[in-house]
Amino acid sequence: MQIRTEEIVSVTDIQRQAKDIFSRLASGDQDKFVVMRNNTLAAVMLTAERYEALLDELEDLRIEAVARERLETFDPAKAISHEDMLARFGADEE
Repeated sequence: MQIRTEEIVSVTDIQRQAKDIFSRLASGDQDKFVVMRNNTLAAVMLTAERYEALLDELEDLRIEAVARERLETFDPAKAISHEDMLARFGADEE
């Protein structure tokens, strides 16, 4: 993980400057904060929006990997038509 000096905060800094830290995140002045505890990476602080975007991207990558695997193992001889699917599962066409 690449960490810039201005992104690093200690647990003590968070206790003393929480309002400023959260304001900088909320305003977009700061993308993330890396929280250090005893000179060890303890956590990364992000806005909820940024965190959700990362989770969405991770899910998209997971879905892409599944799709690629399925494409590699796809056997056209085993495929069934749309009409056969409707008949098999009893769906009514509208």
